[in-house]
Amino acid sequence: MAHYIALLHHEDDAYGVVFPDFPGCVSAGDNFEDALRMGAEALAFHVAGMQEDGEAIPAPRSLEQIKATGDDWIEWDNALVTLIPLLPPPDISERVNVTLPKRLLVQIDAISRNRSGFLAQAAAEALRQRSS
Repeated sequence: MAHYIALLHHEDDAYGVVFPDFPGCVSAGDNFEDALRMGAEALAFHVAGMQEDGEAIPAPRSLEQIKATGDDWIEWDNALVTLIPLLPPPDISERVNVTLPKRLLVQIDAISRNRSGFLAQAAAEALRQRSS
């Protein structure tokens, strides 16, 4: 999974996020954690849009490489530098083959009309609990 450098700036009651590798990809959040989450979502959608338009996705650059370019639009003063992973946009699904015990499938079928939807919802809930 690729990780891209993001610069966060704290202004007033919010954090702004910019990606030097993707001019024009910006986001914001009410707090640091929210800015990271919103930044990851903005990056995913920005890259998805580039892919739809047939544009090349740049390889992640190091901090030294970014600073060496001297891009004048990048605001370095008081910036918090972090890495944000490039995740697929949340609405993109991928077909997978999963083996489950028959007993578990019977229980799922008894309460849900859609196994995939049920399993996706259960996985999302498990991930939320683990990240809390």
